[in-house]
Amino acid sequence: MRLAFGTWAVALVAAVAVAVAVAVSAALAAAAPVPSPGPVTLTPAQRDEVLTALAKDRADTEQWLKSDISSYLATIDRRDFEQRTTLTVGRAADNDVRVDDAAFQPHHLRITVEGEQFRVEAVDGAAHFTAGSQDVRSQVVKPSAITVGRFQLRLSHQRYPAIIVFDPRSPHFASFKGLRYFPPNLALRYELSLTPNPSPETVVIMSTRGNQRRATRVGWFDFAVEGRPVRLEAVRLLEPGVGENDLGIFFRDLTTGKDSYALGRYVDATKLENGRYLLDFNMAYNPACAFSDHYNCPIPPKANTLPVAIRAGEMDAHYH
Repeated sequence: MRLAFGTWAVALVAAVAVAVAVAVSAALAAAAPVPSPGPVTLTPAQRDEVLTALAKDRADTEQWLKSDISSYLATIDRRDFEQRTTLTVGRAADNDVRVDDAAFQPHHLRITVEGEQFRVEAVDGAAHFTAGSQDVRSQVVKPSAITVGRFQLRLSHQRYPAIIVFDPRSPHFASFKGLRYFPPNLALRYELSLTPNPSPETVVIMSTRGNQRRATRVGWFDFAVEGRPVRLEAVRLLEPGVGENDLGIFFRDLTTGKDSYALGRYVDATKLENGRYLLDFNMAYNPACAFSDHYNCPIPPKANTLPVAIRAGEMDAHYH
């Protein structure tokens, strides 16, 4: 009996020891940091395809910047609505937005903010404007652009409404000097899962014109830069025209204010068919404010200041 009890006890102790060892091993595995994802692995053919597409995108962007009516360099004026709901546009000096050109009547347009839209009305008898493909005297439009003569009037909302005037003969085109980029670096191209925010909350993103912009903190992207784990938060601006799946990633890094623009840069997250997102820092770009004072740009939050250098994407070409 003593022998049977002793054998059973030994077996019990051994079983407990095994169970404890398994539990400790599982706990250690759970506590161990999960390696952050590294860059996408590409075949030589895929690499060539990516580099070709990148070169085309950069060439197209430069062509747009130096000549297009919607170029940052085409802007000639901006007027914020501030506490007002209505602004006037025309050739006469008493307008809120004055454009001294024969295309405009002395009192051409009255533009009123109505919720998330704009009511645009012609004032003088000969005044009219183009919205979409229609030549009209009155129309309610979403945040978009209307045309008068050669000029484009962008009706910007962002819950901080403004009228921005674009001119294809803008004197700012004379300052065109191209764009500067870091050499392509495919080690900074990632396919990542978005870690969702379990309790998405509304946060404030400051903007360059001093206003606060509301956004939802959607989640985070975790990845590694040269073996160092880093994290970027993704937000969705709560503004007209921003879709449910549109993510904003505004960041700063160790190149900011040196090789890249002092405010910071933006990078888009492209959703893939497998549910992940492509985050390619070779496509990182400067905000419009790097080229013109007529824009209102989100300022990267402190949480998105990376302790590493992102030597990819657009550099500072010093237009300002």
